[in-house]
Amino acid sequence: MGFLGLRTTVLNLQVSLLLVVGTMLVMIVGLITIEGYSLSDAFYMAAITISTVGFGEVQPLSETGKVFVSVMILVNIGIVAYALATFSYYVIEGKLFVQMEQNRMRARIDALKNHTIICGFGRYGQEIARHLLEHGQSFVVVDEKEENLHLPEFAERNLPYIIGDATHDEVLQEAGISRAGSLITALSDDSDNLFIVLSAKDLNPHLRIISRAHQSRSREKMIKAGASHVIMPEQIGGFYMAALISKPGAVEFFSYVTNELESDIGFEEVRYDQLPAPLQGKNIQEMSLRQKTGVNVIGHRLVGGRYEVNPGPSAALHPGESFIVVGSQPQILALRKVLGI
Repeated sequence: MGFLGLRTTVLNLQVSLLLVVGTMLVMIVGLITIEGYSLSDAFYMAAITISTVGFGEVQPLSETGKVFVSVMILVNIGIVAYALATFSYYVIEGKLFVQMEQNRMRARIDALKNHTIICGFGRYGQEIARHLLEHGQSFVVVDEKEENLHLPEFAERNLPYIIGDATHDEVLQEAGISRAGSLITALSDDSDNLFIVLSAKDLNPHLRIISRAHQSRSREKMIKAGASHVIMPEQIGGFYMAALISKPGAVEFFSYVTNELESDIGFEEVRYDQLPAPLQGKNIQEMSLRQKTGVNVIGHRLVGGRYEVNPGPSAALHPGESFIVVGSQPQILALRKVLGI
């Protein structure tokens, strides 16, 4: 251990605070017991002794009292010196403000529920964050490189983050994985992504996990490990570029509705468990989502993952199923208001 590491270990701000408070309590109890001081007089004597201001006694001390106070003064010299050294070190090195920031960030993360954990804040992680911010989704970013978490683009957004290795269970637990609704692992190494999928599924079996992968064999392993979806960016990019040649109009329209060209059109998934009780069991016609909000139901996700495109008005949701709807941003917001999500 280097000198800096040793000094950080020895100088503990919490320990120094406990020592000061403990010394005051011992002195207060001692003065009340030995000299019969009132609580306010004992506290005053303890305060002026520890602060070393040098005021006189509240009342003359007995011989036993003088010995007690003398011992406390000698003990207090060491404790105050330690406390001052610790406080000075934390202020000069910036540790105090770093710790305050960490405590503030930890409190923000602890308040989150049903949020998304983004593991890795490279190019893909940043794009994911932009999208979630646009849609008002809560999330926590986990990355080992602190510089990635303080990019000028996100400086004003005050993103909740954790500096750490997402392959470690304790880091995922700090990110609130037990309360999270989903996790996205976008690291550049397939083995790291696979490890995170395994750990996340073990820590929260109900978590929706989306992983990035480079190789097809990695994709199969991640699915077996518990990933809900595995995305291969190179494969999607190749398909997209080829489709621009064979079906340019369709691809351009898809780009438009997915906000790539700054449209206000968006998609939303409406799950059975999100429906208010009065709407559960009703079909599309009876739910009147188009009349109430303006959105259109364009897909019906059945149990097992199969989709029915453009379901008829008699289609209804059952447990484990969901509707895919499309609409403008105001219409999507109206839908969320109706459903209470």
